[in-house]
Amino acid sequence: MALHVPKAPGFASMLKEGARAYSGLEEAVYRNINACKEFANSVRSAYGPNGMNKMIINHIEKQFVTSDAGTIMRELDVEHPAAKLMIEASQMQEAEAGDGTNFVVVFCGALLEEAEELLRLGVTSSDITEGYEKALQKTLDILPTLSCHELKDYRSLVPVRNAIRATVMSKQLGNEDFLADLIAKACISIMPEKTTFNVDNIRVCKILGSGLQMSEVIPGMVFKRFVEGEVTSAMKAKIALYSCPVDIIQTETKGTVLIKSADELKTFSQGEENLLEAQIKAIVDTGATVIVAGAKFGDMALHYMNKYGLMAVRLNSKFDLRRLSKAVGGTVLPRLTPPSTEEMGYCDNVYLHELGDTAVTIFKSEGTESRIATVVIRGSTDNYMDDIERVIDDGVNTFKGLTRDGRFLPGAGAVEIELAQQLAEFADTLPGLEQYAVRKFAKALEFFPKALAENSGVNATEVVHQLYLAHKQGKKTEGFDIESEQPATIDVTTKNIFDLYTTKYWGLKYAVGAACTILKVDEIIMAKRAGGPKPRAGGPGSDDES
Repeated sequence: MALHVPKAPGFASMLKEGARAYSGLEEAVYRNINACKEFANSVRSAYGPNGMNKMIINHIEKQFVTSDAGTIMRELDVEHPAAKLMIEASQMQEAEAGDGTNFVVVFCGALLEEAEELLRLGVTSSDITEGYEKALQKTLDILPTLSCHELKDYRSLVPVRNAIRATVMSKQLGNEDFLADLIAKACISIMPEKTTFNVDNIRVCKILGSGLQMSEVIPGMVFKRFVEGEVTSAMKAKIALYSCPVDIIQTETKGTVLIKSADELKTFSQGEENLLEAQIKAIVDTGATVIVAGAKFGDMALHYMNKYGLMAVRLNSKFDLRRLSKAVGGTVLPRLTPPSTEEMGYCDNVYLHELGDTAVTIFKSEGTESRIATVVIRGSTDNYMDDIERVIDDGVNTFKGLTRDGRFLPGAGAVEIELAQQLAEFADTLPGLEQYAVRKFAKALEFFPKALAENSGVNATEVVHQLYLAHKQGKKTEGFDIESEQPATIDVTTKNIFDLYTTKYWGLKYAVGAACTILKVDEIIMAKRAGGPKPRAGGPGSDDES
């Protein structure tokens, strides 16, 4: 008879065998804070223009070399539930503002690190969270008063370029002027008159070879594909778009054809060919000069298209086909029928071009207003081009943000120090225990200029001291000078180092929200999974294999 081992009394006795429960400050709260601190510290070294790169190899063996916190968190499989909360907050930031993911994680980690000291001194979690929420409210009240620059004309190249320069600089120091110029040109070229700006209308095409300085903006779309037929260019092209194959039409139902003589066999295949030629001829008669299809072109169809001088382009992605239809103003037809005038698209120039050793098909709009613009990136390695693509994505999101709200705050740690200084003064007016939490909130804001200084190899304490000194004298736009070898400050408005107001606003909200949620956790209960660990999607034993 098996020996019965009684369970320990308390909460664990109610759970299944193998389940774990952690409670109290030591087991739950400090564990969560330590996990978040470790994660925030690893991402903090990637903060700012001089931030270090991380090399990440994800679960499918794909390698990433980047300092972009959004990519780092997306590719890491973080298991810890508290760290996951922090990552979710930064993902919300990416969805809302498109940038500032690192800001959320670093600030959330700093708040938790400061909270740990208060907890060890005996201040309760509820007092700390209450203080943090009061400090956040005060911060959001102060923030609009710190705006140092406002962009009203977002169709003018130079002001837009200056506004997004700092966003680009934080990822690609040294190439910021060239890339900011590219992004500004692309965004302004497709800015609609009435509707809002759509981030999806800026496409990126990465072509290996040459150098970054050879990158360019093309109004229209670029596809890394060779044309299907012999015709390689069409000026003032009328475009017919199909989602079906351009080939002899297969019947929808299965049928049997009885052929009794050689003449019948000849006429049968001849009839199919004549029917296909009639279809191609009908498309040519509508005035179309280019056919774009989302499926294959048959050999016989290509023969007739070459005969009538039609250009054939195949796109494998249905999303590319939809975007192209939007760019040229056409309609994608599901069957091989002649398009009406309304269903046909128009493009000023469709041509085959070679960049390096890569053949590309370009749909170029010569007019003033294009619906889609493509940034063609050149570079020596795929990893480098991926990093440039992430920079362009951040820059385009910043442009979208400034079309909604054109206010900018001083960058380079200036706004954080000014907020910290005003919050420290605000803490002196509070009577309860919250004042300690508000002071810690102010201290957590110092982590940003410290991170910028540490990553630049400068004494962080000296930098913070100099920044406080400048801000005490009323220089609200004084930030850390990253180009100086010694601890030094600079008026950021002279160097066009601006942070978008909405990015900072949402970053503060999400970081404080995540930190308060983590601090309010006093117990972790991990139920035992039935039947061992859950298989990964697509792995052995998962439903994907069936």
